[in-house]
Amino acid sequence: MQKDKRQSLIHLHFLIFLWGFTSILGALISLEALPLVWFRVFIASILIGVFFLLFSKKSFKIPQGALRYFILGGLIISVHWVLFFFAIKISSISLTLSILSSASLMTSILEPIVYKRPFRLYELFFGAFVIVGLYLIFGVQKENLLGIIAALVCTLLSVIFSLLNGKLIHRYSAPTISFYQLLSGTFFMSIGMMFFVENPAQVFSMTQMDWIWLFILASVCTAYATIGSVVILKHVTPFTMMISLNLEPVYGILFSLLIFGEKELMSTQFYIGVIIILSGVVGNGIYKLNAEKKEVRK
Repeated sequence: MQKDKRQSLIHLHFLIFLWGFTSILGALISLEALPLVWFRVFIASILIGVFFLLFSKKSFKIPQGALRYFILGGLIISVHWVLFFFAIKISSISLTLSILSSASLMTSILEPIVYKRPFRLYELFFGAFVIVGLYLIFGVQKENLLGIIAALVCTLLSVIFSLLNGKLIHRYSAPTISFYQLLSGTFFMSIGMMFFVENPAQVFSMTQMDWIWLFILASVCTAYATIGSVVILKHVTPFTMMISLNLEPVYGILFSLLIFGEKELMSTQFYIGVIIILSGVVGNGIYKLNAEKKEVRK
């Protein structure tokens, strides 16, 4: 059990590295947020479907009573991605990723309610670091209020999505969950394309590099990463996943500074806020590690 958990945490941090690069891909691709997500879920669901056809046709079978949860998950994650890329395109990668750090605080409040377990004071304590960090970030980014709101709602949806999958993974296989969630996402995004995109056919006229970045986003950062993240929830709690995801801004901000340079530079107060948030991540990790060691000794 401990070995599975350790391997899951290593896998989780590899996925976080990939997700940190997702924001860069979103900025590099010239599409608006809605068509970008439509391509993402459409291509990813096709890739997983092809994998099923070749290696696991049984995975197409929908477990009784599960479809409504898969559809709900597909709607949640799709809207999450639309808001994520929307926030990036109207503000910046650094700002959007820093707001995602509030996921740990949201999870520390919602997870005990959804999973019907007591509140853990240390989770609330380390989650409070997020409040302080966000306060500093908001203080220097007032002009990006719409981007901040979009990023906060995006973060809340990611927490709800993880809590939902945290329950589903104990009853259904990760590839099946991911496939039908992405397929459902394709359906909802297709409806969105019809109503909110003036000329849907025009979105196909992309550059060659757009298509390359899009395929990497859909395959590695979506099809593979989505299944991997669901599998991980077998061995780690949604709170641990969300607090670990706070490392995504580190990778994303570093990538953005390397690729986009001065465009992504922020004020000193902004980076102090990010450091405070990450202190909560590290503090929570150290506390959990020490608690587990004490439990093993008993």
